[in-house]
Amino acid sequence: MDTRQEIVSFLQSLRDKIIQGFETLEPKCKFQRTLWDHHTGGGGQISILRGDVFEKAAVNWSGVSGDNFPMQDGSGPFFATGVSLITHMHSPHLPTVHMNIRYIEMKDRTWFGGGYDLTPMGFPYAEDTEHFHSVAKESLDPFGKEIYPLFSGNAKEYFYIPHRKKERGVGGIFFDHYNTGDFTKDLALWKQVGNTFLEAILPIYQRRVDTPFTEEEKRIQLEKRAHYVEFNLLYDRGTKFGFMSGGNPEAILCSMPPMACW
Repeated sequence: MDTRQEIVSFLQSLRDKIIQGFETLEPKCKFQRTLWDHHTGGGGQISILRGDVFEKAAVNWSGVSGDNFPMQDGSGPFFATGVSLITHMHSPHLPTVHMNIRYIEMKDRTWFGGGYDLTPMGFPYAEDTEHFHSVAKESLDPFGKEIYPLFSGNAKEYFYIPHRKKERGVGGIFFDHYNTGDFTKDLALWKQVGNTFLEAILPIYQRRVDTPFTEEEKRIQLEKRAHYVEFNLLYDRGTKFGFMSGGNPEAILCSMPPMACW
């Protein structure tokens, strides 16, 4: 198996593992999967769940290629693959979570990117934030004690909404164009981020899933969701890359909540 095949196989297995993890909270519902083709090569699969706990969850895989990398003019042939997911929960006490890991090949270089971040929709819990960050830190510390502070700082900077003058949520980890020159170590770190995601989020959902909520709390959640929409449409690099590369609009816009209000 060559490197590209290994990475695609890992991503598809990770996608299935996360779907199975989410479905443990939804005994009556299953993800619905839809394949799509990219006009320049490759394609992907959209996986959507609408249930009693997840108002909407999307866990998507893609692997696309083309003649020019969309974010850099004249860059030449590229291959990009990744898993990206988002959750929007019925209960305001269950936070939205986002995760993405991606791998890019170009004619003269390769790199990794990704991370995961947590966005309470109006009702943050300190113990949830602490758990989420502690899993991230413990997963990254074996690769160097400097990695978690760096990636956490990146998330704080990246997931910032300038016009709202605030962070999108309570942070997490984020990295892009990651290439230290040691491909094997970089690949192991990248896989570790993907493999520890469920450990970071499932205990939070299991802890909060039965918390009752009011109509007023739901209204607050929908207002906070609006800020999430604003970030993704105005600032998110993944959204821009998806549209600039001619990706599937349904897959790109899976990050949108089913409802929000301004």
